[in-house]
Amino acid sequence: MLVILLAHAMAALAAPLCVRMLGRNAFYVLALVPLGGLGWVIANWDSTQQVRVAWAPSIEMNIDLRFDSLAAIMSALVLGIGTLILIYCARYFEDDQPRLGVFAAEMVGFAGAMFGLVTSDNMLLLFVFWETTTVLSFLLVGHNAEQAVSRRAAIQALLVTGAGGLAMLVGITILGEASGSYLLSDLLTRADPPAGTAVNVAVVLLLVGALSKSAIVPLHFWLPGAMAAPTPVSAYLHAAAMVKAGVYLVARLAPVFASSPPWHPVILTLGVASMLLAGLRSIQVHDLKLVLAFGTVSQLGFLILMVGLGTPDAALAGVTLIVAHAFFKGCLFMVVGIIDHGAGTRDLRRLSGLGRRAPGLYAVAMPAALSMAGIPPLLGFVGKESALAAILDTDTLAAPAKATVAAGVVLGSMLTVGYSIRFVWGAFADKPGRSTGTNDSEWRGRQDQGTHGAAEDHWHAPGALFLTAPAVLAVASLAAGIAAPWLDELLSPYAKTLPGTLDSHLALWHGFNDPLALTILIITVGVALFWLRTRIGESPRPKLGNADRAYDATLAAMDRLSLRMTAAVQRGSLPLSQATILGTLIILPTVLLASGTRTGVELRLWDSPLQLAIGAIMAAMALAATLLRNRLASVLVVGVTGYGCGVIFALHGAPDLALTQFLVETLTLVIFVLVLRAFPAEIEHSRTAAFKMRRAVLATGVGATVVTLAAFASAARSTEPIWHLIPDAAYTFGGGKNAVNVLLVDIRAWDTLGEISVLVVAATGVASLVFRSRRFGTAPRAADAPNYDPDLVSWLPAGRLVARRDRSMVLQITTRLVFPTIMVLSVYFFFSGHNAPGGGFAGGLTAGLALTLRYLAGGRYELGEALPVDAGHVLGAGLALAAGTAAGSLLLGAPPLSSAILEVTLPVLGHIKLVTALFFDLGVYLIVVGLVLDVLRSLGARLDNELASDKTGSAKGGVWS
Repeated sequence: MLVILLAHAMAALAAPLCVRMLGRNAFYVLALVPLGGLGWVIANWDSTQQVRVAWAPSIEMNIDLRFDSLAAIMSALVLGIGTLILIYCARYFEDDQPRLGVFAAEMVGFAGAMFGLVTSDNMLLLFVFWETTTVLSFLLVGHNAEQAVSRRAAIQALLVTGAGGLAMLVGITILGEASGSYLLSDLLTRADPPAGTAVNVAVVLLLVGALSKSAIVPLHFWLPGAMAAPTPVSAYLHAAAMVKAGVYLVARLAPVFASSPPWHPVILTLGVASMLLAGLRSIQVHDLKLVLAFGTVSQLGFLILMVGLGTPDAALAGVTLIVAHAFFKGCLFMVVGIIDHGAGTRDLRRLSGLGRRAPGLYAVAMPAALSMAGIPPLLGFVGKESALAAILDTDTLAAPAKATVAAGVVLGSMLTVGYSIRFVWGAFADKPGRSTGTNDSEWRGRQDQGTHGAAEDHWHAPGALFLTAPAVLAVASLAAGIAAPWLDELLSPYAKTLPGTLDSHLALWHGFNDPLALTILIITVGVALFWLRTRIGESPRPKLGNADRAYDATLAAMDRLSLRMTAAVQRGSLPLSQATILGTLIILPTVLLASGTRTGVELRLWDSPLQLAIGAIMAAMALAATLLRNRLASVLVVGVTGYGCGVIFALHGAPDLALTQFLVETLTLVIFVLVLRAFPAEIEHSRTAAFKMRRAVLATGVGATVVTLAAFASAARSTEPIWHLIPDAAYTFGGGKNAVNVLLVDIRAWDTLGEISVLVVAATGVASLVFRSRRFGTAPRAADAPNYDPDLVSWLPAGRLVARRDRSMVLQITTRLVFPTIMVLSVYFFFSGHNAPGGGFAGGLTAGLALTLRYLAGGRYELGEALPVDAGHVLGAGLALAAGTAAGSLLLGAPPLSSAILEVTLPVLGHIKLVTALFFDLGVYLIVVGLVLDVLRSLGARLDNELASDKTGSAKGGVWS
């Protein structure tokens, strides 16, 4: 199972290259991946297998996979139909299709994600795959991103299924904590299933996720909208794969929770409602794809109802219908794609005569449509007969509920027959006055003249390879119906996992009985509904309501609410916003501390007189910052408080913290100076705020609150502090003697990964604000300057480009001499950080200061000479390297982002000990360098350009425009 997942991941990565080399024929090669997985599924059909890869056991985040009877059924559909869809894509698309390689990667990745979903034993892992399919569905539905309808459909599907997924995550968490395990296998084999109010809430939340994914009323509207996607997406995601995820989850949980109080009311009510409302809508729409889309919503309601009924007989009927639906609906969607491809339209009002012009396509579509309608000897008939028998024979429902459900299923099945006939008629029948390829004006003219006309030459007949995939599914629908007893042996093992006795079996003929009588009634009334289709379609009253309008109204209401909240709490006043935040910081912790348990606090004012002196200097500088009017002086005195904090760190024996504090404070001062160049030196008298008691009280309160909280937090420790264990753990598990660095790159590497991700986002945000018209690119080099003279000699490559009034020869000479030394020191900090003060962060800050020195001495063109690399590329490389260390650790047998230690002895070099955390630290190093480079480009070089433009009175765009 793990190999199949990795194969799909690798194929998805390789797909763009394959498409670039082979064109659309690359889909044939990519189809081999799910085909190989299908072979494994078939070979291991009767076995139960489990795979467990420990990842984060303490939080139940392990890669737990389980292959059983239900997983086998769903895997066969996901991989088998996925193979056919990829083959279909090879003839559906043209070689010049935009973003075809990305599309291929997303399709293969989706197949792998669905396989992971149906084989996940860990519910948290299931959620990961669940949301992966949501994201990939968003990308696939929105593949034609230049079309507004595609973008809207993609966002709609993402919001609905994503929100359902979040609800499901809460349910998973509640259920996992209530049952004591997040493994589905543990949950299903417990003798005493969890119960209670919390479990009932969890069940409802899980059902919300399942029903939103499977487009059940009232969360169904995203599925018809998703028909804006290319037809292969509809045939796979919206017939055989993604929409089956919710059905699968209900089927997986039914053995345990079918008897819980909220289960049947939710499942049965919404299942019947979906069958009726969506079935009626299918008879009203004119787009063949929408006919199938609303039909899918109707049949998904039927599937959810059957697998959620909770009896073995219903479960057998449910999985049979799942297989039948995947066969006939996947086939029909592909048929619609061929019609659209050949005729240029899907509007059944504009199609006519295709049954005569494309008999092969008609022969492929007919068995699938008959199976959808439940006509013998197709598999759809076998499943529907079993479903009717299971509902009539169930004893889990009260008589009124059983009668209601049975009536709803019969009525929904009648509608299914009606829209099945309408689909065949609309796609293939001869229609008076209409022929395929005729435009609207020609059609209206022929109607006025009362002529029918002959078929036009606009139809492009599909090739044999184009028909292969839907033909296989059509044949499978027929063959599986005829071979129902054999299919029973494959599907019944899952049905036997439900409580009770499996009394039914799959067969084409069960004799004259109630289900057969109901089937005859269903077909008869269904034919009548087809003949009454015009009246149904012309009814002025909406049968389903307008779910899209409800969706739009909901989003509009949320927008209005957010605007009102923003207007209430963010009035554009920086002092007010700060006062709100700081006031909350004072009030909330203080109230909680006053009402909670408090322990005694023991404080020492200082350990040495030197600390007292440094503290007094810091306090004096902080007070001076509130009084000074010179902006630069205010920044400098604030910097003194930061340096004082670094000195206190050093006095307490924390050289790593002291080094980082000094470097950060220095870089912060430089950034402030860069920004202050655009401001007057002195604060204008009109902007000078007089002493305000409220601000003073607020500031004093914040300081007192922070000190009080720190004191009580330190005194609240009731056990031996963990820092006693960290030095030994750092060397034993992380391979380093510097506990601080090992904490950052190993023990708490996940935190560091999140923090550097925030750094990348911040850098991107700053650059996006500054470079509105062009985000990426390297800094300009000296040769790009208009007044560049290569014959001039200077201490720095771009030193001569600095205006004489701003040029400092001493600074340029010093920079030329000191820059290499600082860079060497930066590299030293990086390599020594695992065992001595330093590390990637400190090394990156040091390198950033070196770049800053080059910029200050030589100007914006010197920055391009110092590091002629796009800052965005440096940031991306650093983040990729840090995140990629997780995979590297796994390959070397260590948990993700934990250190794997390699020790080798080489000639000359001797014994070498390499820790994989070094590469994570290198990622941190690159991100810090990239961040500094981006800041210098935006707040430095860009501002230089604007200031120069202001001085000369002319706007300069160039490479910075």
